[in-house]
Amino acid sequence: MNLRSDQFSPERLSPDQLNIDTPELVSIEMPLAGIGSRFIALLVDYLIWFAGFLVLALLYSLLLPGLGAFSKISMQWAVAARIFIFFLLNWGYFTLFEAFWNGRTPGKRLVRIRVIQRSGRAIGLFEAMARNLVRYVDQFPFFYAVGVITMFVTRQHQRLGDLAAGTLVVRDRAEDTPLWNESGARTFTAQIFGPGSPAPEPHTALTLPATGIAKLAATDLEVLEGFFSRRLDMSLPTRQAIAQRIASAIQAKSGLEQPADVSVETFLEATARQLRDLARMK
Repeated sequence: MNLRSDQFSPERLSPDQLNIDTPELVSIEMPLAGIGSRFIALLVDYLIWFAGFLVLALLYSLLLPGLGAFSKISMQWAVAARIFIFFLLNWGYFTLFEAFWNGRTPGKRLVRIRVIQRSGRAIGLFEAMARNLVRYVDQFPFFYAVGVITMFVTRQHQRLGDLAAGTLVVRDRAEDTPLWNESGARTFTAQIFGPGSPAPEPHTALTLPATGIAKLAATDLEVLEGFFSRRLDMSLPTRQAIAQRIASAIQAKSGLEQPADVSVETFLEATARQLRDLARMK
């Protein structure tokens, strides 16, 4: 099997389930977030946003008398600045949190949902900017009426912002997962809470032969990074199957051997770490 970095192919299974076919020919089932959970997340976010807006409004009211002492032009600039800051606060709150917090705002984190690309990958700054800029259209004519209607009529519960940015909102899964090594012996128990959770890094103690790493390409690193970004959404059997497929392809291409005393994922993490180091040196 050749490693490749193609986009994944999403396919709808049921009203609340999404199936994503990965480049490793393994399907991942992801539960879609419903309107109810998204509404609760939005309500929490707006409560936090409103508290921040009140703080800025208080500061503005304290500074406004001082600006009025200068000139009428200063007052006009102050009003323009207030409108601009209001826009940045509203748009930036959702955009920055989703772009740099694994597709989650505080409200989304509370109800355990997050935004992803339709390919299953984590969203970036561009997708977050696009979906939240169109949010103003979704809000028409009152409290997300357009967005709610769009979520009802689209197959994957997408509002206009999601359609414009190519994103979906899915539910995180939390589970206590026992991990096992190849011999069937239990190694440790990890509690999975979704991307961004702290995890041990045994791969830092593993160094693979540089000659084997040099035979790998940037596309191989892209496949590894794609697996790492999505593995916490997978069931354990699916996660193990994909990891083994990638490891077999890596070994066939590079001649690297997986040490007997490390897991498949540790081997992949060490490979990715050394590939990153090699790319920085070039």
